[in-house]
Amino acid sequence: MAIRWGICSAGKISHDFTVALRTLPPEDHQVVAVAARKLEDAQAFAKPHSIPQAYGSYEELSRDPNVDVVYIGVIHPYHLSTCLLFMNAKKNVLCEKPLAMNSREAQQIVASAKKNDVFFMEAVWTRFFPASMEIKRLLAQAELGDVRMVRAEFGWPLMHVPRAVQKELGAGAMLDIGVYCLQFICMVYNGEKPECIQATGVCLDTGVDETVVVTLKFSKNRMAVFTCSSAVKLPNEAVIVGTKGTIQVPPNLWCPTSLVVNGKETEYPVPEPCLPLNFINSTGMCYEAEEVRQCLLKGLKESAGMTHADSLMLAEVEDEVRRQVGVVYSQDHQ
Repeated sequence: MAIRWGICSAGKISHDFTVALRTLPPEDHQVVAVAARKLEDAQAFAKPHSIPQAYGSYEELSRDPNVDVVYIGVIHPYHLSTCLLFMNAKKNVLCEKPLAMNSREAQQIVASAKKNDVFFMEAVWTRFFPASMEIKRLLAQAELGDVRMVRAEFGWPLMHVPRAVQKELGAGAMLDIGVYCLQFICMVYNGEKPECIQATGVCLDTGVDETVVVTLKFSKNRMAVFTCSSAVKLPNEAVIVGTKGTIQVPPNLWCPTSLVVNGKETEYPVPEPCLPLNFINSTGMCYEAEEVRQCLLKGLKESAGMTHADSLMLAEVEDEVRRQVGVVYSQDHQ
């Protein structure tokens, strides 16, 4: 039986997610409704995607009995309110990253999912790429020996994009793109919390971080370093170094289509899109969508690949990085 999706927000990422869903069998995934703050925006979104129902409010989508799970693609200052809206309506939720503005909001979202007994996952799509699954397999089999160092970087020129600059839109390199580097490191170290976090960075006049460099120390003297920047394009690679070998993730680490394991490269191409995409390799969001389907079929309330605890730890580390760099959002005072 098909999982019936509702799409919350008619923006760019929602478009790409809907295109990704169309790479999957229609007997497994169907988009039955889309909601935007204006009805005409929802209708304009629905047309190219052949979505039968368009709503001019998120509340209407939350009341639609034909929707099994809602994909939330609004910008992150609105993640808390939209997650709570759908969870209180007993809808399962896949919410875009970063999950929230801070760890307090993340805790509220997770608590609401548990209280309402619904499935919830932060949409860290990278975790479900075939390349990422292969990394986890290699690590589980200790192919690299003892992992001692992880390095990741994500830099992209975004100074022309309002949501990357304006604080009220949740701007900041750490939350927007640094989360990809951090989640990668946490995946490699199996969800373990770092013992020590040292961060330094450069902030814009708007009070948000433009470039951040973070050093993390884990138990048993294992280290990690990541750099994120919304000002310049970085090599956008990652590397995992162990006592017996190395895994390199060529560009782009947030949507990896190849791995180099001890010098040998293997490719993992993503599906071809049926419509133009806004972002690179977005059809790779099909992997997280299928993970949601598998969890719902099994009656699970969270995914083992991206647990509630994983989301809460990301938020906690992000909070500490922002504290050290000096980035404070209005949500931090509430």
